[in-house]
Amino acid sequence: MKILIIEDDPETAGYLQTGLREQGHSVECVGNGRDGLLLAAGQPFDALVVDRMLPGLDGLSVLKTLRGAGVKTPVLLLTALGGIGDRVEGLEAGGDDYLVKPFAFAELLARLNALVRRPPLNDVPTVLRVADLEMDLLKRSVTRGGESIDLQPREFQLLEYLMRNAGRVTTRTMLLEHVWDFHFDPKTNIVETHISRLRAKVDRGRSRELICTVRGAGYTLNDGPA
Repeated sequence: MKILIIEDDPETAGYLQTGLREQGHSVECVGNGRDGLLLAAGQPFDALVVDRMLPGLDGLSVLKTLRGAGVKTPVLLLTALGGIGDRVEGLEAGGDDYLVKPFAFAELLARLNALVRRPPLNDVPTVLRVADLEMDLLKRSVTRGGESIDLQPREFQLLEYLMRNAGRVTTRTMLLEHVWDFHFDPKTNIVETHISRLRAKVDRGRSRELICTVRGAGYTLNDGPA
């Protein structure tokens, strides 16, 4: 990989530069945001490692400017700020991943490798379709037969998971893990309740039901012919 490091701390920058070069990567390093922005915008890189707190132009400003200019190079943000709000702010500015200092080099390397393996943004579908049901992931909107369906955030997540797995059975455990991030059984009917609400919004009054119960197994979104 060809990697650009934008980091003002000489010790951290040297540590990263040495480690990445030992792994066979080509590395350039600059110590301030303005120089980093000029390099990142003017040369092709496979990945950027950007410190959030930089002199001249901070890391978030570098990110926003690059994304505004159409530069889609994957960016790993480095920061001493570990709060959820700080991470969200960094990701919303255009960062692809976030690593809090101090960190292990092995983790940084693994995250960079994962970022470079991701498909380009243009190849990632932003609209999901099953039969006459359509979900726009960017607009966060759902329609069926052209009619708008108003969903709560958790209902949207649930339907998205079902649509991504259309035609396949999704078990209760799978839904708990991927929609609620539960890695245990909460011993409630939370899945059943949300499926019922989703059915009422997606299928009620329609000639064809899309959300089907597979007895003893789970649920599936019917993607076959009517």
